[in-house]
Amino acid sequence: MINLEQVKLLETKVAKAVDYVERLAKENTILHRQETELHTRLESYQKRIDELEVLVMGFKEDQNRIEEGILSALDRLSKFEKAIEKSLRDTKSAVKEPAKSSQTAAVEEADGSGNGQTCFEIPEASAEALPDSANSPPEDGGDISDPLENATDDAATEGGELDIF
Repeated sequence: MINLEQVKLLETKVAKAVDYVERLAKENTILHRQETELHTRLESYQKRIDELEVLVMGFKEDQNRIEEGILSALDRLSKFEKAIEKSLRDTKSAVKEPAKSSQTAAVEEADGSGNGQTCFEIPEASAEALPDSANSPPEDGGDISDPLENATDDAATEGGELDIF
């Protein structure tokens, strides 16, 4: 037969089981909410990752275009420099040839022998060492004027500072 103590023990165990099930149900609900929240966050993060990947791809394409533009500009600059160097060499060689022959002729005339032998050569100043004004004749055909003769106080400003730009 079942006695009262056994019934009380059964009742206690059932109460513990019910409490345990309720506690598990609450935990399950909490975990379910957290899981839903995590899924929502994951979806928003995934969207943001997709947006950032699109931006990164755009930046990579822009960087490639910028690099190509820079390389193209450097190539054009290199070609321009080569053309300028060639032009300067051509100009120097064209200027040096007549200058040497006239100097040689002047020295031969001074020698008086007329035999085509040179007593000495007058060294030439390189075109790079001379200022631009020395390489070209004056525009008015007259003497070269002193650039300091026409100097005015235009460089000075109100504060006594020099305007260098």
